[in-house]
Amino acid sequence: MVTDDNGAEKPVKSVIIGNYLLYRLIYASETVGSTGASTLSVAQILGVSERNNRRDDITSGVMLHDGWCLHAIEGRRVDVDRLMRRLREDRRLDNIRVLVDRPIAERRFSEPMSLCDNPKAMLKAVGLPELARITRYEAERIVALKQAA
Repeated sequence: MVTDDNGAEKPVKSVIIGNYLLYRLIYASETVGSTGASTLSVAQILGVSERNNRRDDITSGVMLHDGWCLHAIEGRRVDVDRLMRRLREDRRLDNIRVLVDRPIAERRFSEPMSLCDNPKAMLKAVGLPELARITRYEAERIVALKQAA
């Protein structure tokens, strides 16, 4: 069973790309130092992430706001798990909190790495003042809104 964006459980529809099921993992974390605070820092993160995600057939989106990061990752289980191991060792992130980790019927992101260009508006749309308090429901809503944009 998978949970749709409204919280209802549905049978898993196997999205076969090759012969594997897709997963979505969404985590929130604190950023360390100047991570995500400058254009250069964001450009470096996006460049490396896009290259690695393209190689691993991962699609994703990231939102950076006031020292916090929200990152949604989609791909095969083995690839998502490998990326999470790297992220847990990344000294630019602290206190990683997995909010969502589930099989999905389809990808929400089409790019290896996309950036939310208006995090304040996205947070306002889900009724949050800051990322530090984000819940699973709000994280899923942000992903749905990002896709609709």
